[in-house]
Amino acid sequence: MSLDTLTTPAALVDVNRMNRNIARMQQRLDALGVRFRPHVKTTKCEPIVRAQIAAGAQGITVSTLKEAEQFFEKGIGDIVYAVGMAPGKLQQALALRRRGCDLKIIVDNLRCAEAIAAFGREHHEAFEVWIELDVDGHRSGIAPEDDLLIAVGRALADGGMTLGGVLAHAGSSYEYDTHEALVRIAEQERAGTVRGAQRLRAAGLRCPVVSIGSTPTALCAEHLEGVTEVRAGVYVMFDLVMHNVGVCETSDIALSVLTTVIGHQEEKGWAIVDAGWMAMSRDRGTQRQKRDFGYGLVCNEAGDVLGDYLMSSANQEHGIVSRTGAPDKNIAGRFPVGTRLRILPNHACATGAQHPEYQALTEKGTLESWPRFYGW
Repeated sequence: MSLDTLTTPAALVDVNRMNRNIARMQQRLDALGVRFRPHVKTTKCEPIVRAQIAAGAQGITVSTLKEAEQFFEKGIGDIVYAVGMAPGKLQQALALRRRGCDLKIIVDNLRCAEAIAAFGREHHEAFEVWIELDVDGHRSGIAPEDDLLIAVGRALADGGMTLGGVLAHAGSSYEYDTHEALVRIAEQERAGTVRGAQRLRAAGLRCPVVSIGSTPTALCAEHLEGVTEVRAGVYVMFDLVMHNVGVCETSDIALSVLTTVIGHQEEKGWAIVDAGWMAMSRDRGTQRQKRDFGYGLVCNEAGDVLGDYLMSSANQEHGIVSRTGAPDKNIAGRFPVGTRLRILPNHACATGAQHPEYQALTEKGTLESWPRFYGW
């Protein structure tokens, strides 16, 4: 299959850009002297994860136990499930570990820590558990100075579980857009996570792993003293949110959606395309940033950005392409019916999730079909 025969809409991966992004992150973390454990929730795609491992990544991070099962079936066994463990999912986690998967689970409250310990004792399994820390008020986790941290650590250790380390995610880094601010939040993430590990050790509890990560902080941290590993995910594709944050150019974005012009509303300056929100997702993450890209930034079929044209609106299977500012009354001449365009996404994770497979555009200009994993 070639690009000009591909049915639209389709999720395209520019393999050259993807490999460049992988090399950039791996080289940076190698230079900082830490292990890199990529978060694979962005792509959920074996060939992409294989490329990350080939570049030097060690282990993976997942967002669902189904991802862990599917990647383990592909021979990848060093896995962190980086979502707080619900007690009702412990049987699923146990089954993975009994099959030989080196699965690590996380917790950020005493009730779940006690449930894990009780389940583990009942089934004679010493789960490896990491404690999630809150370093920026973004979402979940225990504050590094909170006494709850020690209580959770003791509940795990005294309950016969293996306290593997601490984990944090500076999700608030997505809210910034200057290098200085990102350096500051990266140091806040590092210092808070290292402090949590120090407090556990001072209390006589083991804490071998200190794991941090977000794409912006991984790319902007000035040093990572006390950190043992970094996790990041969206860097492999990048997207318009990351462009607005300031850690990539549009020319770094490796994921796009190929679409075809199917009609016009000339008086409105609209071109209608066959990719709606079912192809792009409903994610409007750039709406809260310094530049709103609507549902995506328009490129030609070769992937070159076409000035200020956006997918400004979307229905389920229809997208509206228009020019920012004054309407383009010559849009039918500019983009005749049958014109094929690429749309760069706001959020690569969300757009990828709309498609059962990626069409990988190789250096030779040929396409390979790369399936994605689904489910929970």
